[in-house]
Amino acid sequence: MRHFAGLLLGVVVTAALVGGGGWAVQQALSTAQPPAGQKLWIALGTMAALGLVMGLVVAGRVSPLATFLPSMALLAWTVVYALDMNRALSWIPAEPSVNQIVREAGQGARTLLTTGMFALLGVALFIPVLMPSRWARRYDDDDDEYEESPQGGYY
Repeated sequence: MRHFAGLLLGVVVTAALVGGGGWAVQQALSTAQPPAGQKLWIALGTMAALGLVMGLVVAGRVSPLATFLPSMALLAWTVVYALDMNRALSWIPAEPSVNQIVREAGQGARTLLTTGMFALLGVALFIPVLMPSRWARRYDDDDDEYEESPQGGYY
């Protein structure tokens, strides 16, 4: 059950980093010239929230799949970009028939991909997977392997 929850969390983190991060970057870049108002603050707040979510997933005691899935997605996309740039960029939605918000998120994801930020995030998310304590089973206090004797002695 723990790994299934980690898998679901990994899907959510991946979508948040690619979609939400792409949208926030695009919004921040489009309002880079003054006067930058509410749009810039919303973009920066979104980036801060994504950083908080990523930090909690990296530092928290959740399934290693919660960081493994997004790290592999981001690193794989970066490798495809390095090997075949046109193919990697063709995965980004840019058609006029796509919703405006999705197009903006795609443009931001393109910026994150082409600048190497997905590689950086992918490596940062992969590091917790290498820690053996993430893969070890957690024991609750209720799951003791022995019972205390009522006499309190050794036997």
